Amino acid sequence: MYFGTKIDESTAFSLLDCYAGAGGEFLDTANKYASWLPGCQGGESELLLGRWMRERGNRQEMIVATKLGLPMPGVEAGLRTAQIEQECEKSLQRLGTDVIDLYYAHADDRKTPLEETLSAMDRLVRSGKVRQLGASNFAAWRLLQSLFTSRTGGWAEYACVQMRHSYLRPNPWMPQEFAVQVPASREMLDLCTDQGLRLLAYSPLLGGAYTRNDRPLPAAYDTPDNHARLCVLSDVARQTGFTPNQIVLAWLMQSHPATIPLTAASTVEQLRENLAAAEVRLAPEILMQLTNATHAN
Repeated sequence: MYFGTKIDESTAFSLLDCYAGAGGEFLDTANKYASWLPGCQGGESELLLGRWMRERGNRQEMIVATKLGLPMPGVEAGLRTAQIEQECEKSLQRLGTDVIDLYYAHADDRKTPLEETLSAMDRLVRSGKVRQLGASNFAAWRLLQSLFTSRTGGWAEYACVQMRHSYLRPNPWMPQEFAVQVPASREMLDLCTDQGLRLLAYSPLLGGAYTRNDRPLPAAYDTPDNHARLCVLSDVARQTGFTPNQIVLAWLMQSHPATIPLTAASTVEQLRENLAAAEVRLAPEILMQLTNATHAN
């Protein structure tokens, strides 16, 4: 998200080289990244990834995902036909590619008819500019409605959904805490299982809150149940020797097999710690201990 802005090009290239060297091939960005920073316009992350793939000559080895739909300087929020067509062309140019492997609706647009949005996205797939479609920050009922609309129209369907998701569970009565970000609900996880969709979990490590004393829990996560879950997480870390971050990432993958956590890092050391979570195998009893942890226990 911060490549080309808060994370300079040299550092970003080192992280990307480390990731690719470990076998990593999925890159997730957005046209908006990181337009909210002072002096930034959006598109900086896409431009940097495009330069890295061009210099390394590895575009064909990478699976590139990007998004549209949120506002940025000169671009309104929404998923209207013209927006979809224009932003796709801009992302293709910035990434230096002729096809986007996975193109997300970054947030739901309830002002635009689903038929307009989904038929426009389908045309991108049919034209060869996009391979697969994804949704992000949707309510479960809206995602199901979108799938039904695509099937009725004979259009390409959303193949996955990207949501805020971590080991700790946010207070559902504080949605304003996250602005446009939508935490994954139990209903969304069930929908993914039922429909065979992957759920890509963003912010799985809560910006360092699991391990850094200078990163307090976001207010929506400051609940008695979550404090109990943090105690269990610390106990499991002592039992297993894995770091709390590695346990969180492993729990996400193993408690709901359709989940893929999306991780970010600002140092190679952080990246290697995160990558090592792929090798962590939590015993069934530990997995249950983590999953069932509540204040009542």
